[in-house]
This record gives sequence, C-alpha cells and structure tokens, in this order.
Amino acid sequence: RRAGREAHAGTPRLALLAAALIFATGAAGVLIRRSLLLILVSVELMLGGGSLAFVVFARLRPEGAVAGQVFVLFALAVAAAEAVVGLAILVRFFRLRGTTDIREADGLRG
Repeated sequence: RRAGREAHAGTPRLALLAAALIFATGAAGVLIRRSLLLILVSVELMLGGGSLAFVVFARLRPEGAVAGQVFVLFALAVAAAEAVVGLAILVRFFRLRGTTDIREADGLRG
C-alpha cells in the first residue's frame, strides 16, 4: 500500500458518492428538461460523473492502473465530439424553429 492511503479511507466512498450524484443530476436533467441546450449540459454532467468513477476505481488498484485514466481520456474525446455535434444541431434547430424546446422537434421526423 502507498503511504498515507490509510489516512484517507473514506475518500473513495465520498468520491464515488459524488460521482453518483453528478451522474444522477445529469440523468434527471435529461429526463426533465425541455431545452435542448440544458439536455446537452446534462449529458456532459453524466459523462463527467462516469469519468470521476473510473478515476476513483483506477486509483483504488494497488498497482495504480492506467486503464481508468485512459478510459477517461476517451470519454473526454467523446464529450468534446458530442458537444460539437450537439451544438451544431442546436444552432440549426434554433434557426429553423426559433426555439430550443424539444417539443417542437416532432415535426423533424422524416
């Protein structure tokens, strides 16, 4: 074990609780919000909560595995791509409809 790890025994539990709360807040935002922009922000929260959990689990491994951090790096790349594509869709939707309310998206079905 690494020196000083025993002094912070509650830290992984608290960090995982924080990750779960961040993820749950994002999930609630996706399910409750009507604005496309707020839904995109909520998805980013969900990705952030999941990334935090991966970092905590990687930190708990005795050899300090890098797999958790590598997965977080890929999650950040996915989050960046999701933000770019999501904002492009948001801008186009706003130009077409004049609103970001997802209830107006029913007419876009093809």
